[in-house]
Amino acid sequence: MVDRRMKVGLWFYGLGTILTGILNIAWGAFDASHQPIQSLGKNLPGQQIMAYVSGVWLVTAGLAVLWRRTARIGAAASASVYLIFAAFGLLGYSAGIHTYGLRIAVLLGISFGVAQQVFLAAPAAIVFASTDSPDLLLQGRAATAARWMLGLPPIFFGLLHLAAIQAFAKIVPQWMPFGYFWAGLTGIAFFLAGCAICSGIKDVLAARLLALMLLLFECLVEVPPIVTRPHSQPTWGAAVYNLTAIGACLIFAEYLASRANRARSGATGNVAASRSDAVVA
Repeated sequence: MVDRRMKVGLWFYGLGTILTGILNIAWGAFDASHQPIQSLGKNLPGQQIMAYVSGVWLVTAGLAVLWRRTARIGAAASASVYLIFAAFGLLGYSAGIHTYGLRIAVLLGISFGVAQQVFLAAPAAIVFASTDSPDLLLQGRAATAARWMLGLPPIFFGLLHLAAIQAFAKIVPQWMPFGYFWAGLTGIAFFLAGCAICSGIKDVLAARLLALMLLLFECLVEVPPIVTRPHSQPTWGAAVYNLTAIGACLIFAEYLASRANRARSGATGNVAASRSDAVVA
């Protein structure tokens, strides 16, 4: 059973996972931007059936995440699919290097896609670390894994934003001037947030600010194109991914804040007990 304080993050994460599955079912296809199954071949047989199966799996997993008693199972089930998508992305290194050459921009672009899915798999480790377990060592390792799985991807996001700043400047809404400035600022923010999470320095604040930034992206960048391109799966996929990523950030922040509060409460209790013992003595 997971900590109640992670409820907000779990709702974002669970809803995003459900919607991801619904998109796969509605289109009968994988979203190439976030689910690069084409790495296995453009004419891979049975792709439609696999899209339906993964869609049902994600919807079921997302629903499980929303119920506190099954959140641990749901997070693990969600992570299994996201890690499979990450594995598809890994296969893209060979094709990408063969087509475009061994360049930093190419490596960062492929790593960006892999990191996106690893980022969404992190909540499974966080949920496991937050539950009562007789194996404290394994629980600690899960917390460490979650930190790196959530911290490293934003570093890649930031580096790609800075390396391909011209491309990201075009994504900035036209009504916002100084597109290069916002693209560069976003890249720096991603990089610093990732470094803070990995190092553990101001990690709660970093995760919360990262969630806020992604929420602003959702409202300003991801949702408006849906109005003009309602039949585009990649457009919907980008907005839904962002929603799920917000949940991942909040789950991590809520977990760390809850753990810190328990540590302070324990320390306060120990001090109070020591004082009581001293008075009795």
